[in-house]
Amino acid sequence: MPNFIFAYHGGKMPETEEEGAAAMAAWEAWFTEMGEAVADPGNPVGMSMTVSSGSVADNGGANPLSGYTIVTADSPEAACEMARGCPMLKDGGTVEVAPIIEM
Repeated sequence: MPNFIFAYHGGKMPETEEEGAAAMAAWEAWFTEMGEAVADPGNPVGMSMTVSSGSVADNGGANPLSGYTIVTADSPEAACEMARGCPMLKDGGTVEVAPIIEM
């Protein structure tokens, strides 16, 4: 069964400890719902840098990455259906879903 990466963009950081605890509970519930399909729960990431042939920009680009998760799914459609449960969608974030191609 293929693996897919969920690349998270946007969302918002919790402003209080209570919001942080609620956010963590929502993520844990989502991971529990997906069960063994979660190959790597991933992590949030810091500000990204964009490297091109002539420069390095440290502004995160047009749509900076905010984290990732790796899941196993039968198809891209099944992976997208799992991504629809992502808690950060409620905060205005997005989830980019892409197959991981084994080499």
